[in-house]
Amino acid sequence: MVTAPVQETQENRIRLALIDDLGLFRTSLARFLASEPGFEVTGECATSAEALELLKSSTPDVVLLDFQVGLEPGTDFISAAKRVGYQGRFLIVAAALDTRKSALALKAGAAGIFLKSEPPERLVKAITTAADGGVWVDPKVMKLLADQIIDGSPFREAGTQISGDLLDERERNVLLGILSGLSNRRIGEGLGISESLVKNIVQRLFGKSGVRTRSQLVRVALEGSLGTPQELRKSHSADPASQQDSQSSCAPSSNHTTGRLIGRIS
Repeated sequence: MVTAPVQETQENRIRLALIDDLGLFRTSLARFLASEPGFEVTGECATSAEALELLKSSTPDVVLLDFQVGLEPGTDFISAAKRVGYQGRFLIVAAALDTRKSALALKAGAAGIFLKSEPPERLVKAITTAADGGVWVDPKVMKLLADQIIDGSPFREAGTQISGDLLDERERNVLLGILSGLSNRRIGEGLGISESLVKNIVQRLFGKSGVRTRSQLVRVALEGSLGTPQELRKSHSADPASQQDSQSSCAPSSNHTTGRLIGRIS
């Protein structure tokens, strides 16, 4: 474990702790983030045990970790960190796409999923979003999730209990659009309804899921709390119009960034 020297910093700096068993990657990432204005790297660790010790002596705002922390699942570390009183945020920085692990990490309390293949400047945005209380999910993960919902593939943890038939046909299709990264206008165009009606449906989704923002709605959907993939798929496959528009309403918009998707309140 390497602990950064204590330095006097501005109050608005985001303090970061890094956990990764790949030393070269971890050290390179620490140097990059330390060079960014507004960031302070409080420490870097190779194992969850080292990281838990670090949390006892420092208070990072965001902890960066992979789905696996050494031989342990990252979700185990998140739970352990909470048990020792850590109240900051967790951002998964993952080497590969994995929708199921993404859902489990978000359910455990992660504030987002970022892929290591993405440019460094996007990581800066992801960290800032997480530190500000938002949720950042890489668009590739979102697209994979939407595809699995449409295909009926399971992505929830086995045995998770959900309430059936929470969403009607139109609400399911709007949710699929949100998961695909589409704006309200694009969702409306794909479904043949007005943007204002889409906004009303989004508000209904907020009410049914007990959330107030899109970021929270995405988290709930990823956790599977709004229905199984088969339930979400039911109306999509039954509606000829939605089948015709499935490609446009499930493909991420090329000019729509993750930060805008996750951070915006509709």
